[in-house]
Amino acid sequence: MPLHTQAAALVELYKSLGGPPIETQTPDEVRARYLQATLPSEEVVAEIRNVDANGVPARLYRPIPDAELGLLVYFHGGGWVIGNLETHDDTCRAIANNSGHCVLSVDYRLAPEFPFPTPLNDCVRATRWAFEHASELGCDSSRIALGGDSAGGNLAIAVAMEIEIPLRFLVLIYPGIDGTQQHRSQDENANGPVLTKAAVTWFLGHYLGSGGSRTDPRVSPQFATDAALASFPPTLVITAENDPLRDEGEAFAARLTALGIPTSSVRFAGQIHDFIRMSRFLDDTHSARALIGAMLKRAFASS
Repeated sequence: MPLHTQAAALVELYKSLGGPPIETQTPDEVRARYLQATLPSEEVVAEIRNVDANGVPARLYRPIPDAELGLLVYFHGGGWVIGNLETHDDTCRAIANNSGHCVLSVDYRLAPEFPFPTPLNDCVRATRWAFEHASELGCDSSRIALGGDSAGGNLAIAVAMEIEIPLRFLVLIYPGIDGTQQHRSQDENANGPVLTKAAVTWFLGHYLGSGGSRTDPRVSPQFATDAALASFPPTLVITAENDPLRDEGEAFAARLTALGIPTSSVRFAGQIHDFIRMSRFLDDTHSARALIGAMLKRAFASS
C-alpha cells in the first residue's frame, strides 16, 4: 500500500528527527514529544474560551458570534495516554469553521495515572454537562453530536452507548474498535508508519491498568450488542489506508450499516494514522475536515 506522496515526505521528516519507539518510552516522554511536534494553529475562530464542564476542563470554539448553534463534543486522540486541548486545537478550530457550528473539546484525564474507566467517565460527565448547559454555551441542546479521533473516536462510541441524550451525529476518525488487535490491518501495518502494533499494545496496557478488559464493550465496541448500537445516530467513519486501526473502523461502519444506521465510511488512500492533525503538510487533512464540516452542517440542519 504505497503512501501518498505528501504522507511519504512527512514520514521521512519524522524519521529524520529520530527518537525511540513509543513502547520504549514513559508516558511523560511520549506526551512531551507529541506536544513538541504540535504546530500553532493558523485557523482564526470568532470565539475560543475555556470552560469547566462539571469538573472536566474543556474548550469551546464558536465560529459565528451571537448565534444558537449545534454543538460537537470532541474527544482528542492519543491512546488515552497522550494529547490534550493544545494538541488538537487546530483540528477543533477547523471543524468549527468548516461546519459553522460550535465544538467543545474535552480534556479528560489520562492513563496510566487515571486508567479505565476514568477517561470515559470524564467524557460522559462533560457530555451530560454540555447537554444540560447548552443554552449557556449559546448552543441548541437538540443539536448535539459526538466525535473524536483514534482513542477519542473510541470514547465517542462508548459515551454514545452510555448516555441517554438524543444525538444528531457521530464523527469517528480512525477509531479504536478492537482491543484484542485481531484485525488484518494490525499486522499489515504492524511497523507503522506513525502508529505501530506494539505502540497500540502499549497504549492499551496503560489504559486498561489492572482492572480493564480488552473485551469490555466500553474498551472494544466491536463486542457491544446490537441493542447497544441500534439507537446510534447517522455516523461518519474516516479511516487511513496505512493505519493499524483501518480494518476495525471499517468493520464497525459496516456493522452500523447492517443495523440500519445511515453510515458513511471513507478511506483516505495512502494516508497514515493521525493525519487529521497534519494541516501544514497534507491536502487530505483539509479534505477530511471539509467533509466532517459538511456532514455536521447537514446533520444539524435537519429537523
